Amino acid sequence: MATYKKKGQKKVKSAPVDHIEEESATAEVFKNLEESASRSEQWIEKYQKPLFSGLVLVVVLILGYIAYNAYVIEPKEQEAANELSFPKENFEEAINATTDAESLFSLALEGANGKYGFVDIADKYSGTKAGNLANYYAGLSYLKTNDYKNAIAYLEKFSSSDALLSPAALGAIGDAFADLDQNDDALSYYEKAAKVQPNASTTPLYLLKAGNTALDLGDAKKAEGFFSEIKNKYPESALADNIEMHINKAKYAQN
Repeated sequence: MATYKKKGQKKVKSAPVDHIEEESATAEVFKNLEESASRSEQWIEKYQKPLFSGLVLVVVLILGYIAYNAYVIEPKEQEAANELSFPKENFEEAINATTDAESLFSLALEGANGKYGFVDIADKYSGTKAGNLANYYAGLSYLKTNDYKNAIAYLEKFSSSDALLSPAALGAIGDAFADLDQNDDALSYYEKAAKVQPNASTTPLYLLKAGNTALDLGDAKKAEGFFSEIKNKYPESALADNIEMHINKAKYAQN
């Protein structure tokens, strides 16, 4: 029997397979998103009380920190800075004095007439910038009055990232140990002072002290290294003018 096509019958085109797959994948993504959102909503609903409490706690802590700084720390810092003016004035007078310097250093350390000295400020305002600085000045004052153990104790409490103060404090500890005839410790601190914040103002000084101390300890080779560093890295320093003499001295000591 013959077959025939009905007139006007249209051939139905099937959708491309890859298009169907894309639609299916998209639907799957939306389904997963909906499921995730639903689970998130359930989790939030379950833990909303502890979440809210935690958020409140964080806000309270932040506000408390801001208030503590504004009403406790900052006023204390200002008060400590004001107290520091009296002993600093006496300290500066003592540094420039030709006579009676020791009594001025004592005033700076102990205070007078209701005014705090460095020792009281370091203790009462511990944790403030002024309290930290009081440790530095107390250490130098003790060093100037030959109380080397107290000088070391206070200078070791001082901390700073300042390019001049940091090496100066370490170098002063080295000086105190040198005056106590503890040259190994002195050399250690001179080395630290030279390395902590290298600069043309303080580094050559502590390299020179380190070199001379190393010579005293019988380590001429190490001493030559310190002197040579001044020559090579800090030729513009005033201490570099006679550095060849020190280098030759160290070389001669090695023979």
